[in-house]
Amino acid sequence: MDDAALLRYSRQILLPALDLDGQALLRRSTVLLVGLGGLGAPAALYLAGAGCGSLLLADGDEVDLSNLPRQVLYDEADLGKGKAESAVRHLKARNGTVQYEALAALHGNALTTAVTRADLVLDCTDHFASRSAINDACLATGTPWLSAAALRTSGQLMGFDPQDPTSPCYRCLWPEAPAQEEDACAVAGVLGPVVGTLGLLQALEAIKWLSGNPRSCLGQVLSFEGLTLELSRFTLPRRPHCPACSTAPAGS
Repeated sequence: MDDAALLRYSRQILLPALDLDGQALLRRSTVLLVGLGGLGAPAALYLAGAGCGSLLLADGDEVDLSNLPRQVLYDEADLGKGKAESAVRHLKARNGTVQYEALAALHGNALTTAVTRADLVLDCTDHFASRSAINDACLATGTPWLSAAALRTSGQLMGFDPQDPTSPCYRCLWPEAPAQEEDACAVAGVLGPVVGTLGLLQALEAIKWLSGNPRSCLGQVLSFEGLTLELSRFTLPRRPHCPACSTAPAGS
């Protein structure tokens, strides 16, 4: 690590939980972020800031005016432009030492291929079908992943590791699609700082996982209520007859 990197990351290197060894692990890591909206935008900013070696940034949407109150990577000059390409441009301006790659919307084999390139996947999407597909791809490749969600004034964070035989998967919580599905935020609304808080917690947990620190939300559901600033958590057990992980051996 050269002098410029030591200076850039000096505040986090000072932390006993991270130090030089943890920073070196971060520098060698590759993270796939699926979705670059209210969750993915702040998560990407902090992962780039922390010095993660490579960020794969996947989103097929364009920046819309209604995105700007909460999707902090973008500005008015980005309206009508692709989110992934805009994200790469802004992130490079903040930390040019990180490797970035813009990816289109990921489906099927393209999703599985992208997952195989990553040490950790961040699910920053907003509906069951995408999360279920990420769950399947991570089960197939044995890749750990973090999922966050927010709606109205509340949200949740969960962590999964298919290589851990005790870890549940996303379908252990949601065997079937929930009642509220596509475009829930467009219908029910969401408060920008709430979804931002969940994105930052996602980035914090990712940095911990990648630097070798204890994984606080593995097999847990962390819930946040923005109106009361209440945090709660509960253990998510592995479902014996889960439609996904009970038929997919861990790490297969």
